[in-house]
Amino acid sequence: MSKKFHHAFGVYGIITINSQLVVIKKTGGPYLNRYDLPGGSLDDGEPLNRAIGREIHEETQLTVERAVQLGTTSFRYPWCYQHWTFNQHICVFYEITQYTGSLATVVPQFVGQDALGAVAMSLDQLTLDNASPLVLKAIEYLKNQRHFDPCDQYFETWSVLTKPVF
Repeated sequence: MSKKFHHAFGVYGIITINSQLVVIKKTGGPYLNRYDLPGGSLDDGEPLNRAIGREIHEETQLTVERAVQLGTTSFRYPWCYQHWTFNQHICVFYEITQYTGSLATVVPQFVGQDALGAVAMSLDQLTLDNASPLVLKAIEYLKNQRHFDPCDQYFETWSVLTKPVF
């Protein structure tokens, strides 16, 4: 079988509360039933800096006051989806340095919403068994004195979870 790549592009935010990472409870795509970073795709013609604020608000109910773009990377892994056999997820990472509001464990549902809500978790609780590669990249960033490594990552295997970890 030849490798046919699906390409996904989005913006994602690294938010910490009391040294814990804010993650969402994912309800769709290859990160289904895992913890993921808040963020997602752009609306038609939407600037990156607006998309990050909108996506974070939709998935966490926090309002972004200041976001610093860190860099871009991609994650590649096998994923059978429609007629594709692989996925390449291209991600622009932001550190959210100022925000207002309270973290929502349950968020409004609408067509296109792929998060149940958000939680703040200890970095040690998040692993490849329960989180997306984006979460692991955020942990690497936080543990590496806030240095962002833009190197792409390739996973030889990837499992879409059938049961939620949350």
